[in-house]
Formats: sequence, C-alpha cells, structure tokens
Amino acid sequence: MAKRNPTPKSVYRRQLASRLKELRDECELTLTQVAEVVEVNQSSLSRIENGDRGTTPLLVKALLDCYQVTDPAEREDILDLVRADQAQRQQWWKKYSAVINTTQYGGYLALESSASSLRSYEPQLMPGLLQTADYARRVIAEMRVDLTDRQIDALVALRMERQEKLLDREGAPKLWAVIDEAAIARIGSNRTVLKGQLEHLLKLSPRPGVALQLLPFSAGFHPGLYGSFMLMGFPDSNPEVVWVENLTNSVYFEGSEDVERYTEVFDHLRARALGPPETRSQISKILKEL
Repeated sequence: MAKRNPTPKSVYRRQLASRLKELRDECELTLTQVAEVVEVNQSSLSRIENGDRGTTPLLVKALLDCYQVTDPAEREDILDLVRADQAQRQQWWKKYSAVINTTQYGGYLALESSASSLRSYEPQLMPGLLQTADYARRVIAEMRVDLTDRQIDALVALRMERQEKLLDREGAPKLWAVIDEAAIARIGSNRTVLKGQLEHLLKLSPRPGVALQLLPFSAGFHPGLYGSFMLMGFPDSNPEVVWVENLTNSVYFEGSEDVERYTEVFDHLRARALGPPETRSQISKILKEL
C-alpha cells in the first residue's frame, strides 16, 4: 500500500533522524539506555529518530557525546542538520496562514523549499511556479468560489512570493515542466491574460535549470490523463517524493514503487511533448496569432 503522509517531514530532519539512529545502532545501545544517559524521555528520543519532531543543538551534542562521536567535522556536519531543520521551521509563508491549509499547501511548501529538482506535469493549468499574477488571480477566483476578494489577493501574493523565494534564490532547484496544450487553450477566452502568460513563459524558458515542454493535442491519449503531479528530488541522496493534489486533500508518496511509477509516466510525457526549442517556437507562433 502507498505510504501517505499529510504533514511532510523536513528533508534535514529526515537526514538527522537517520544519522542519529545509525550512531545508536553502531554503539549497540537501546533507546532506554540512551534516555537514561542524556536524561530525556524515551518517547521523545524515539520521535526524534523517526523524524516526527525536531530537536536542539544542545540535545544533539549530548547524544553525540553518548555515542562517542569526537571528530569535530562529523559533529559539525550533524549539528548543521539541526540548524537547517530549525531554519526551515521559520517558514516565510506563515504570514499567509489565514488562507492556507498547513497540512495541504503549507506541507507542500515545506517540501518544495528544500528540493533540488522539480518535475511537474499539468494537464489543465499553468504550473504555479510559472504563473503571472493576472493568471493566478483569475484561476484562484474561478476555482475557489468560497473565498473573498481579500483572500484571493492574499493567495496571489503568496504565489508570487513563492516564485521569488524559490526560483530567484542562489542554488534554485532545477525545474522541468510538461504543460498540456489544454492549459493554453483554456485561457483563450481572455486574450490579455493569455498574452501576458505566454510572454512570461518565453521570458523564463531560457533560464539555466528551467526546461519547458508543451504536450500537444496531437499526442492523443497518454499516461498523464490521470491528472497533475509533482516529482521532487532532494540533495544528499534523500529519496524523491511525489505530491498529488485534489479538491479536498493533498498527499505525498515516498515509497520507491510510487516514485518509480510516476517517474515512468513523466518520462513518457516528456518523450511525447515538444522539445524546449520547439515549445518556444510554438508559444511564439501562438503569440503572433494573437
């Protein structure tokens, strides 16, 4: 059965949890024994090793002493994971908490912010990371009829800040997006929004680390008809995850079988889609026709 987690763990926390468990196993110590030495509740240590809770440099230093880790470089590497996890918990998007669901969109942002690669497939919409403010506002207003104008404005601001924080930072993740032609056709009724969105795609497409491919209607039926998804890769050999969103809930899968299946589908989609140069040519052609 696929593993579904509503609240993703920090990538750094997962690394820390794995490393601490390895060190304890190497010392052949039980959680009970370690808890007695560092004077911390056993259940708390168990949750730290499972990545279910964060910790502090002070406690980790005590654990490293218990595990007889004396090499300064190794100690500092492990403490860096603690600091990185703490920094990631200072989430820039918390100011938008009134309009986002922490376990749904907030959980996605927590994973996305530490990703080193993003592979996106969208059958109906432009990927959020590539949307203009005008396009985002129109999409959110039409899809979220339950929101007020003020809430819509807040979500648009969140989406724009998300793009800036992720794509404009040093060491931005590699983004590979396959976009179905239907996503362009769907905006056709509003030429102003369509023109602005297509010009934005052309502006982004030459960026290093960004690959855009258009999947034409001529591709016919294909494996991506089940819906959109995002494959996220992470640094330091962390396992990839797949994020899938629907109307009322979002889940991520980290099991190898799930990731491999979605990777296979993405490979099929990019093989059938226009290459990046052909995609730019097709977008330029549509713009000229406007």
